[in-house]
Amino acid sequence: MGLSIKEASKRLDIPPHTIRYYEKEGLLPFIQRDEHGNRIFEHKDLDWIKLMTCFRVTGMPIAALKHIVDLALQGDSTIPERKAVLEKHKMELQKRQMELDLAFEAVENKLNKYNSIQNGTSDSSTFDMNG
Repeated sequence: MGLSIKEASKRLDIPPHTIRYYEKEGLLPFIQRDEHGNRIFEHKDLDWIKLMTCFRVTGMPIAALKHIVDLALQGDSTIPERKAVLEKHKMELQKRQMELDLAFEAVENKLNKYNSIQNGTSDSSTFDMNG
């Protein structure tokens, strides 16, 4: 396949500087280069970058990602430790998800209250701390 960084960036819909940053931080240890030193991206590289980007969207720190990459480079014997890192991150995500669900419900309730006031089905003359 052999894509340039510009082509990889376009396919992944992320800026080239993000890809360069991931490589600089050691998150892309298998990127090949041509005889001129230009990066050459294969399909497997794009999949890996997508995964790194996904983990970043979830708030996983670069240091944790680097730790996972370093462990992966050591071989399959580190799978239990890699799983532990991901399990911990998953628990943090579940906690954040519960917090977001509660916040979403509060916003939804407030919108419903405002809608009922606008539709004349609620008494808007009383001020309360929830209004």
